[in-house]
Amino acid sequence: MTVGTFAVALGWDLACGEPPAVLHPTVWVGRAAALERPALRLPPIGQLVAGAAVGLGLPALAAVFSRALTRRLSRSRRPALLRALAPVWLLKSAFSVRMLVREAELVADCLDRGELDAARWRLRSLVSRETGRLDRAHVASAAIESLAENVTDSFVAPWCYAAAGGVPAALAYRVANTLDSMWGYHGRYEHFGKAAARIDDALNFLPARLSAALIALAAGRRARDAWTTARREHARTESPNAGWTMAAAAGALGVWLEKPGAYRLGRGADPDPEAIRRAARLVTRTAVIAALLTAAAMTARERRGR
Repeated sequence: MTVGTFAVALGWDLACGEPPAVLHPTVWVGRAAALERPALRLPPIGQLVAGAAVGLGLPALAAVFSRALTRRLSRSRRPALLRALAPVWLLKSAFSVRMLVREAELVADCLDRGELDAARWRLRSLVSRETGRLDRAHVASAAIESLAENVTDSFVAPWCYAAAGGVPAALAYRVANTLDSMWGYHGRYEHFGKAAARIDDALNFLPARLSAALIALAAGRRARDAWTTARREHARTESPNAGWTMAAAAGALGVWLEKPGAYRLGRGADPDPEAIRRAARLVTRTAVIAALLTAAAMTARERRGR
């Protein structure tokens, strides 16, 4: 794992977005959904054990796979380009900036055109909640909430783990985060998904708080509002981590963010399409700051290793 690998992977993301599904390791993890069928037939204790085995085993398997692949290629006589691109491909599959921002902007475009149903449909690519009855402000709120929460999930946390443990650590994080998004720990997955949810909570504990600080830094003149709101209101969400970045975004943008029946963050104006676009710009600035810090950390690590 080098700063050059990171730079090329980031350039890939910004220029091209996501790899094709057939070549996307994170998409492959989605096939693990088949494991839920036999597991959900077990009694609660059996579901807990099965969920823990999957929640720990698949991230570990991803780390072992990525390490084995890159080491084998580095020792082979394969073309140099293939050997260099393998870690880039694996690292790129662990994070996303362009797609996150673009999907939120598409929601804003639908709202600007007065196409509320289309905005609700488009929003489903960003959130797991029911969107069919959301009004205009709550559609905008949900888009901003997703942007803010995914500052941690989509790039800050993967980059932290990449800087600390290389591509295997970043890919293991992405698999754990994907399992949590698939199963969580409520409803029919109350027992089977509990381990995945708790593992994700633990992995995101420090990155989420770092992400809130970076959002505040990216907020410029509203940095104090962002950080104050994050500290004051982060505990209003059920998640121990998501509230930090969502509250920071609410303070930075001067809007309220609400999931009806669950939480309300911020004390500002109604969120609207322009607020979504301001949130997208805020997230982009946050990504720039996070990328520079990640590159600096990787450079320092390389120098220590010489």
